[in-house]
Amino acid sequence: MARLAVNPTRMELRRLKTRLKTAERGHKLLKDKSDEMVRRFMELIRLNKSLREELEGEVGDALFGFMLARSVSSAEDIEQALAMPKVQVALDVGTKNIMGVDVPDVKITMPTPEDLLPYAFAGTPSDLDTAVIKLSELMEKLLRLAEIEKTCNMLADEIEKNRRRVNALEYVMIPQLNETIKYILMKLDENERGNITRLMKVKSMMSERDDG
Repeated sequence: MARLAVNPTRMELRRLKTRLKTAERGHKLLKDKSDEMVRRFMELIRLNKSLREELEGEVGDALFGFMLARSVSSAEDIEQALAMPKVQVALDVGTKNIMGVDVPDVKITMPTPEDLLPYAFAGTPSDLDTAVIKLSELMEKLLRLAEIEKTCNMLADEIEKNRRRVNALEYVMIPQLNETIKYILMKLDENERGNITRLMKVKSMMSERDDG
């Protein structure tokens, strides 16, 4: 591991030791954050899988209802009945914070089932009513699934960024600082031994002069 290009002085040694402590503390915090983010991510992945499987069955049931309605009515009649919806869905789109990541937070306000049907009952099969109501009831779950999937994608990106930061500290910065501190300590020890040697020589020369 290459060391940093610094002057081997005691002041530089103190500065590097402070940087090392900060880097080690930052590494621990980022590692803890990464572990918690992975835990939350796995919870959301399991929830996403469960909700998707649940929705696949329910959407299939709703589409089967449309197919039954189509079997007793023409495509033109079905299309005309659904052409002019009479209700609106209110969406409140915001964000919430998960481990420092702003993820989507979507709330939906649905009309009552009685208000969902945009056509008169006469001339349309009951299977169409059931299918429309069932599909409308799935809207909240579909939005929830989209919200969870987007959150998972955003958390996955942040986990990867955080992993790179942790690795940079663990495998680059902290080893460099340790290596540089070790180098400075070695140089300071060499200088100290050199000073002691010079002092001993001066003392010896003075003693010889006094004896002479």
